[in-house]
Amino acid sequence: MPANKENNQVSGGQSLLEKVFRSVEKRVFEVERVEYSGTVTSFDGQVIESSHFPASIGSECVIKSKFGSLSKGAVIGFRDNKNIIFQYEKGSEIFSGDSVTATEGLKKIDVGSKLLGRVIDGLGDPLDGQGPIEVVERYPMAGKTVNPFDRGGITEIFDVGIKSINAITSIGRGQRMGIVAGSGVGKSVLLSMITRSAEADVIVVGLIGERGRELASFSKEITSSHSKHKVVIVAVPADRSALLRIQGAKRATSIAEYFRDQGKNVLLILDSLTRVAHAQREIGLSLGEQPTARGYPPSVISLIPELIERTGVGVNGVGSITSIYTILADGDDTVSDPIVDNARAILDGHIVLSRKLAQQGIYPAIDVSNSVSRLMDELCGEKHLQDARKLRKLVSVYQENQDLLLMGGYVQGQDADLDLAVQVWPKIVGFLHQDQAENFSFVQTERLLSNVFG
Repeated sequence: MPANKENNQVSGGQSLLEKVFRSVEKRVFEVERVEYSGTVTSFDGQVIESSHFPASIGSECVIKSKFGSLSKGAVIGFRDNKNIIFQYEKGSEIFSGDSVTATEGLKKIDVGSKLLGRVIDGLGDPLDGQGPIEVVERYPMAGKTVNPFDRGGITEIFDVGIKSINAITSIGRGQRMGIVAGSGVGKSVLLSMITRSAEADVIVVGLIGERGRELASFSKEITSSHSKHKVVIVAVPADRSALLRIQGAKRATSIAEYFRDQGKNVLLILDSLTRVAHAQREIGLSLGEQPTARGYPPSVISLIPELIERTGVGVNGVGSITSIYTILADGDDTVSDPIVDNARAILDGHIVLSRKLAQQGIYPAIDVSNSVSRLMDELCGEKHLQDARKLRKLVSVYQENQDLLLMGGYVQGQDADLDLAVQVWPKIVGFLHQDQAENFSFVQTERLLSNVFG
């Protein structure tokens, strides 16, 4: 038999085996979808209590009204021999005695290359009007447990195309970073700049709990750019239920994990981690958890590391997820806010946006003095590190004495560092400022940083 014909038969055999495997997996999945049912015993407008039936946390439920309307939810806990169910959609008509049916199935989500270029919601349904998405594989919603000792190291620079980040808070491929800021300081603009310019094979964007108008415009901007072919957007606006917002964050993370396991270098952007925490607070309080710091129950503090620790470099260095989380600082409190503080403790660095810089017209308004990357010293050369430290020091000196300068009390020659800061301040401002459409590579950034003092 000719070699090429034999190879075709082997290839065909593999294809047939794959089809058989998929068929068996589908049948097993269908067999495991055993249905259990009960009835609604209580409903407070948000949380449904039903008579007890076998179910686990996360099991999906369908509530059938006496008038025939259907609504969906999921089991979030148990209390007094009753099942506690949270609705996916608010405003559904629920009556005492309504039928509740739960499906106990594999808790996996649909993934595959067909997701690229699409916008989906927290349940995986398309929002972009481009029709259904072809399912290729399934991946656990809760991710796969990875031994931290099996992960690869972070050894390569992740170029985001933004001068101030590349220079002062250099990011490694597989690093987890936070963007901390109050409202209206430019987080969304900074994210769109990173999405367009970052060097990544796949970009997964989770827009959780944001305004519907901003969500639509941001999604359109990303998908219409050159990176459309490598972007997946999971969008859950603020008016959706708390459960959908949490599932949206978990779905985005699972999609990123799937592509990482395919050997891709993935950028995961989650906007915002605070909205996810708010959603978990809503669910936790409805279950009777005791509020602790600023009204956040303990389940919120445990959810944040669960999400963040799923990202990073893959097993044996195969693939990576570089993750960026936005964190909303209530009242511009970037120090004592419990979500900011908890996230900062688990992340590999954070970028703080300053309202004061934004008011001065410096965009992106990155506060150089308070932003840090924990891996920068291991990733950058000595010359780059020296220039970055010098810039950070001069910015700090200038800002500390800004009131003195404005009042005219500055006398040249009394402080060499302040003299230099005043001298090069126009160059520093020019370096920190970057228009939204501009893109500077890491090599360009190093040269421009050196020129500030040249």
